[in-house]
Amino acid sequence: MEHADYAPLGATAAAASTAIVLCCECGVAIQPNPANMCVTCLRNHVDITENIPKQAVLHFCRNCERYLQPPTEWIQASLESRELLAICLKKLKGLKDVKLVDAGFIWTEQHSKRIKVKLTVHGQISGGTVLQQVFVVEFTVQNQMCNDCHRTEAKDFWRCLVQVRQRAENKKTFYYLEQLILKHKAHENTLGIKPEHGGLDFYYANENHARRMVDFLQTMVPARVTTSKRLISHDIHSNNYNYKYSWSVEIAPISKDSAVCLTKKLRHQLGNLSPLCLVNRVSSSIHLIDPLTAQIAEITSQVYFRSPFEAICNPKQLVEYIVMDIDVIMEKDRKSYPGQGQVSFKHALCDIWVVRASELGLTENTIHTRSHLGHLLKVGDSVMGYNTGEANINDPEFEKLSSDTIPDVILVRKHYDRQSRLSQRVWKIKHLAAEATDERSKYDYNEFLDDLEEHEDLRGQVNIYRDSNKTVPEAIDDLPQINLAEMLEDLTLECADDEMGDGQEEEEPQL
Repeated sequence: MEHADYAPLGATAAAASTAIVLCCECGVAIQPNPANMCVTCLRNHVDITENIPKQAVLHFCRNCERYLQPPTEWIQASLESRELLAICLKKLKGLKDVKLVDAGFIWTEQHSKRIKVKLTVHGQISGGTVLQQVFVVEFTVQNQMCNDCHRTEAKDFWRCLVQVRQRAENKKTFYYLEQLILKHKAHENTLGIKPEHGGLDFYYANENHARRMVDFLQTMVPARVTTSKRLISHDIHSNNYNYKYSWSVEIAPISKDSAVCLTKKLRHQLGNLSPLCLVNRVSSSIHLIDPLTAQIAEITSQVYFRSPFEAICNPKQLVEYIVMDIDVIMEKDRKSYPGQGQVSFKHALCDIWVVRASELGLTENTIHTRSHLGHLLKVGDSVMGYNTGEANINDPEFEKLSSDTIPDVILVRKHYDRQSRLSQRVWKIKHLAAEATDERSKYDYNEFLDDLEEHEDLRGQVNIYRDSNKTVPEAIDDLPQINLAEMLEDLTLECADDEMGDGQEEEEPQL
C-alpha cells in the first residue's frame, strides 16, 4: 500500500479549544477528537482506502488509439486529458464508499505503459471522525484490438457503404463536393475511401456515421438517396439479424457553366425565365441565370428531382469567340420583360457582336447576341460560348422551341490563356482519392480550378494550400489570381536523422 497521509477533519467546535487530552493508545497529548486517537494510531488502525484497488488495467487499441470504457465502448483520449482521467476513475469500484476530493496525473514516461493517478479522498469512521487520505493508483496499459480494427484486419471491415455518384459529362459539382468534405472533415470516421467509375465509395463500421455522411451530402449539393440492405447472417435462437447497409447518393447531373432547357411549367414557377439558361452555381440548390435578361432563379433539390432535366450543352462544347463590338445596356435603358424573378446586380446586360476565333480575318460577318457578361468583356477579348445555332441538340424541350427564340450564340465566360494561368498558379488543393488520369476528367478538373480563381465566394468553401514547389512569378494584371493571404500552409512533418534514431523521415500525411 502506498504511503498515506491522514488528517482528522471532523472535530467539533469544542475540539478547537485549547483543551488537551491523551491518546487512548499511546498516551500522546493531542487535541480532542471523536476517536481520542492521534494521527499515528489512526493510521495503524484505520484505512479508508482498503476497498479501493491500488492497481488496475487499461485496455488500449494501437490501431485507432482508443481506450476501452467497459463494457464495450471505445473512447478517444489523449494522455493526461480529462477523458482519460474519467476512464481511470470508472475503473475504481471502491470510490463510491468515500468522497473524492481531488484527482490528478503523476508524470510517467510515455513508453513505460504505466499511468499513475494521485487521489485525495475523505472517509468517515466510527465516532464521526472524517479522515483525509492521499494515495496513488497505478494503471497498466495493455494492448487490445477493438472490434472495428478486428473487422478491418479480417477484411470484413465494413457494415455500411455510401456510394457517391454523378453521372454527367461535366463533373465540376463532384469536385466541389470533394473539397467540401475535406474542409468540414466529414470523412474522419470512414474506414476506407475507394474511387469508382463516376464517384467514390465510403466504407463505415457504424450505421450512425454512414447516416451522418449521407445527411451532410444532401445538405451540401442537390442529391437523391436510395437505401438498401443485405442479410449477412441470422441467429434463429436469439432472433438477431446481421445486415450490411448501402446508400446510393446520386448527385444532380448539372454543373456550373452548363446550359439547360427548362420546361414551360418550371419557367412559370421561376418568374417566366427564358427557356435557355446557364447554371451560374451549384450549392445546396441549383442557381440559374438567364443570359438574355440577367434574371436569376434558384431550384431546390426537391423541385429538381420532382421534374429533373439534364444539360443540353457542357463546357467541352464551348467555342472561342472574339469580341468585335460591345454596347452595355444601362439599368435605366433596359426594356421591361415579362419576367417577375430577381435580377442579378453582379452582371451587366450588353448587346455584343462576336466572330468565331477560327474565322477571325476570314470573314466580316459578325454574330449579334445579348449577354450578361457586360461587366467583364471589352473589344478584343476572347469569350467562350455555345454555338446553339449550329449545334446538334437532342432534347425534347429544346425541340419544342421556335427558331426565333433560340439565340445563335450563348456566351458563358471570359477566356484566358491556359498556359499563362498554369504558370501563375502557385497553389494546390487536396484530394480524397488519386487524381484522374484520363483527358476528360483532367479537362473538368482544370475547369474547376479556373472557377476557384475567378469566383471568390466559391473558393471561400475550399481549403487552398500554398505549393512550396513553385515560386511566385510576376503577376499578370489581366489574369484572375488567388492571393497568398487566402492560402494555407501545407503540413509537412520532417525530422533530422539523429533525432529519429533509425535514419528515416516521416512522410507527409496522405489523404
